[in-house]
Amino acid sequence: MKKHTMKKLESRGVRIADLVPILYELQKSYIPNLTEHQCEESLSAVLNKRDIQHIILTGIALDELAEKGMLEEPLLSILRKDDGLYGIDEILALGIGTLYGTIGSTNFGYLDKVKPGIIKKLDTTPDNVNTFLDDLVCGLVAAAASRMAHRNRDQKSE
Repeated sequence: MKKHTMKKLESRGVRIADLVPILYELQKSYIPNLTEHQCEESLSAVLNKRDIQHIILTGIALDELAEKGMLEEPLLSILRKDDGLYGIDEILALGIGTLYGTIGSTNFGYLDKVKPGIIKKLDTTPDNVNTFLDDLVCGLVAAAASRMAHRNRDQKSE
């Protein structure tokens, strides 16, 4: 299932390598000697969770159905224009971040507001419907950051 989820992300233009610099920037001031390899490992570990795989696959499927015009109105128009008052995309993606604790919520909110790196690209790409995908990527990075924060705290208290 993880391989399928990663292939789906890649088919939509998202690679783990695109997320590593975002995660690194988010965590470097909190974790001494942080490496990009550690960031990649954390993202990979988060993608091992079946709940996260299900959330990502569901969100991508909704984006793809909207691209193909296969949803009923008014939902189709809402998703195609990424209506600012439609919050289901954030709610779904927030579920990813909170699987690693409440800090995932704050990480998600920050990333969704700032939209660094590929998140901004996904949010502004006119060729695809990425209403869910940009938020799913925020959730994925937020979860990986939360996972790293918890592990870092655990290592300090040992």
